[in-house]
Amino acid sequence: MERANEACARLGIKPRARLLAVSIGAATLRFYRDGGLVRAYPVSTSRRPPSNVKNSLGTPRGLHEIAERIGAGQPPGMVFKARVPTGRHFSELLTSEDGKNDNLITSRILWLRGLEAGVNRGGDVDTYERYVYIHGTNHGDRIGEPLSSGCVLMRDLEIIELHEEVRAGDLVWIED
Repeated sequence: MERANEACARLGIKPRARLLAVSIGAATLRFYRDGGLVRAYPVSTSRRPPSNVKNSLGTPRGLHEIAERIGAGQPPGMVFKARVPTGRHFSELLTSEDGKNDNLITSRILWLRGLEAGVNRGGDVDTYERYVYIHGTNHGDRIGEPLSSGCVLMRDLEIIELHEEVRAGDLVWIED
């Protein structure tokens, strides 16, 4: 949390009441409210090394904000395509050739926007333009291992719980 506050001071951004702090190495997301830890969640991040660069498929580092909250009211396991609910639970979809469902976007989406120009905002390092989210997954049993193509993955019921607690504009700090 201290590094997130340092980034806010450097950028002239007022810290917000709510902060999500993601540790890629520890595979955790910690939710803080008014400086106090509310809850820690296990997460999965990218199968590739962390990276802010377009097409790297790495989880981006640095200070972000929640740009959009998507999926309120949808049932757990709902699959989203292009941020729109499909009307199907992930268990209803066909599996891929290897016998496993693809890594689907399920339940809720928190779409991230980078706040650091040249680091995670603008040009080839724009988190929002890369469509990087915190979202549910159909692979909840594999949370904790590197699994995504850059997003932060959570178990369905946990992303639903978190989605209810956060708002657009809340800060997200992602570090190694």
